[in-house]
Amino acid sequence: MKRYGFFTVALALFLGACNPSPKTENAGLQTVDQQMADWSNDAVMYEVNVRQYTPEGTFNAFAGHLPRLKELGVEILWFMPIHPIGEKNRKGTLGSYYSIKDYKAVNPEFGTLDDFKTLVDKAHEMGFKVLIDCVANHSAWDNVWMENHKNWYTQDSLGNVVPPVADWSDVADLNYNNPEMRAAMLDAMKFWVSEAGIDGYRCDYAGGVPTGFWEEARLALDSIKPVFMLAEDQDNIELLNKAFHCNYSWTMHHYMNEIYKGEKSVPDIKSYFEQIDSTYPEGSYALQFTSNHDENSWNGTVYERLGDAVKTFAVLSFTVPGMPLIYSGQEVGLNKRLEFFEKDEIDWTHDLTMTEFYQKLIDLKQENPALWNGEAGGRIEFPEDTDHKNLLAFKREKDSNTVVVVMNLSGETVSGTVSPGNQSFTEYFSGSEIQVSGDLVVELKPWDYRVYIKN
Repeated sequence: MKRYGFFTVALALFLGACNPSPKTENAGLQTVDQQMADWSNDAVMYEVNVRQYTPEGTFNAFAGHLPRLKELGVEILWFMPIHPIGEKNRKGTLGSYYSIKDYKAVNPEFGTLDDFKTLVDKAHEMGFKVLIDCVANHSAWDNVWMENHKNWYTQDSLGNVVPPVADWSDVADLNYNNPEMRAAMLDAMKFWVSEAGIDGYRCDYAGGVPTGFWEEARLALDSIKPVFMLAEDQDNIELLNKAFHCNYSWTMHHYMNEIYKGEKSVPDIKSYFEQIDSTYPEGSYALQFTSNHDENSWNGTVYERLGDAVKTFAVLSFTVPGMPLIYSGQEVGLNKRLEFFEKDEIDWTHDLTMTEFYQKLIDLKQENPALWNGEAGGRIEFPEDTDHKNLLAFKREKDSNTVVVVMNLSGETVSGTVSPGNQSFTEYFSGSEIQVSGDLVVELKPWDYRVYIKN
């Protein structure tokens, strides 16, 4: 057993011992009014893989799961691409969702446009918000645009249309130097907001599209209704200035995988959030996730990547700044890589104990404003002494609400001394109430965690 005998960690933050990084001028980026929708403040996002969700793989069949998802507590439903899939150069039997044949149509395998509108209406009636994927960087080779608008695509010196990346052989790169193509893409984005009533987009490979287009699109969409915009991107921070509310926390995701393998540790997490604090425009934030469709299919299930720390890192993703994401099936312990180009149904009976676990995490998020998203929540504050490799501690505070998290990010038992002063806390998962006077010694088993809420 490792013991850190002088570890004055997160609870000492109440005494002012923390050293949060002051917000800078965002490294030259201008803060803008993001028109952040109130409904996103405490929201948890849920990614819907329609193809694999039910035996039928349709919108109508998925609708039967809405009551279950309502009980789970998620508020934003993000649907992977709902459009017809290209047949030319198709990968696998059913092809990639991200090879779009028609941006203003619905994949007939999923149902009809009316089916989707009905699903959106039903979701809205139940209190959900609905996002769909926008795949604006590339289209299918047999997209309806290709025959009559070849100049809408990127071409080589011989006039041949090219893919955006050599391995992406099933898609063709769109040419954003062509104003007609840009107008057509914007028209398609406006269509789903005005005609189907969706509430925003998750934008695939957002960094591959000019920032100016996304900013133009945001203005146009907001003129119809305020929308929520998520960028699948981390490197292009300027996307968060005027176009997007949220981007991907790829670094944090990879750190979780690497911590489990012993390649990263607690100081790396602190450094990451210091970087976030100094570079992200005010009000914007990152999506936190332990899995998504790409990670599950190509890099492994959470159980393959995170082993017996699956719950630990789920708790981490729900308590650090950012919006948490749950991928289809995670709430029942999805333990297989879903085929990407074939039919491969989710087993909804695998581990129902994970449903209760995620319900409790969502309640934790929504009942504690300190854990809310963006400016609605509290900033993350680390104690000054965070040299300890495996014992993570941090505080988030908003108004009168305070949440303190202590975690063992290793496979060995560790302990440390916390110094909260005279405070009363409830440990969220056990329900235990503690009155602390002076130091408190915490001992954590491998990958154990404590979430303390100030009473």
